[in-house]
Amino acid sequence: MPKITFSNKNNEFYQSLKTSVDEYFETKGIKKTGDWRLYIKTIILVSVAIATYFTVMLVPMSGLLTLSLCGLLGYTFACVGFSVMHDANHGSYSTKPLVNDFLGLSMNFMGANAYFWKQKHNIIHHTYTNVDGLDDDIAKSPIIRQCESQKWVPAHKIQHIYLLPIYALSSIFWLFIMDFTKYFTRKIYTTDAWKMTTKNHIVFWTTKILYLTVYMVLPAIKFGFFPWLAGFFILHAFMGLTLSLVFQLAHVVENTEFETIALDETKHIETAWAEHQIKTTANFAMDNKVISWFVGGLNYQIEHHLFPKVSHVHYPTISKIVRAKCKEFNLPYNYYPTFFTALASHFRVMKWLGQNEPVTVTQAQAA
Repeated sequence: MPKITFSNKNNEFYQSLKTSVDEYFETKGIKKTGDWRLYIKTIILVSVAIATYFTVMLVPMSGLLTLSLCGLLGYTFACVGFSVMHDANHGSYSTKPLVNDFLGLSMNFMGANAYFWKQKHNIIHHTYTNVDGLDDDIAKSPIIRQCESQKWVPAHKIQHIYLLPIYALSSIFWLFIMDFTKYFTRKIYTTDAWKMTTKNHIVFWTTKILYLTVYMVLPAIKFGFFPWLAGFFILHAFMGLTLSLVFQLAHVVENTEFETIALDETKHIETAWAEHQIKTTANFAMDNKVISWFVGGLNYQIEHHLFPKVSHVHYPTISKIVRAKCKEFNLPYNYYPTFFTALASHFRVMKWLGQNEPVTVTQAQAA
């Protein structure tokens, strides 16, 4: 597998930032994990998801209304993923590991697997952000090309056109292909997966069977195969599109940087890890409290990458500290004022990456 090392120099930024953030929590006398705001959000989102599922299954209604509720269920699943699962699997939901482990399994009940996600996201993505050859989050070539070092194929010329359908199908790919590929190959992209315990194996198969039963077998029996298939597709289209867009706007936009590493290569990056996170990540819609609520604070990806053990409910406040420290140490702080400016930036980058030529920030902005 490839191996990346970061410079031990220039750590003053992160040391100073961490001291200031720690001081904030100590002065306020509050924990870094979630609080009543997160607990109320969990109750609301989980209740909406459960109520929507049983309404679809038990209440007679028109086909159009049923499909609309399937879309709502998919969107709610994505919000549960952002707000509950994400914090829990990072260990930032609660100070109690059992609570984090239990709520982290919400990912399994939405079709994926928390064990693989922790390895793929917490360890690989958060350590090697935007490193082509290691970061599984940008490893979707040749379907889509997300950085200049990835191989170009002619279909990429129109990737900005078929991008949304690919994103809409992403959670289905995750459910039926990616998890099983990781399970049977014991690899996450180019990284050997950690050894699974007996408990991991049992949880993997038990929750996959439960998902198959609850979201596929029972609805297919009740509604028939093709009506079920339509509802299942709508659910995952809303879920996949929501998840993909929020995470892509954090890293594949203008001004964020990329690194590349070849298989079996050892590479040293001449920046400290914290600086790498700053340069490869962007925020969006920081002043929009509604978006922040629904996306679980993941519009503050800079703060999340620097402090993944801090619950997202604290990101708006500590973002002021992070931004001030970036200015003090002459580091960039990439952000877009609205969701749509970030979305437009992402599509500009993806369009230029499809042209089989080096992409510069100036070119992308001028497109």
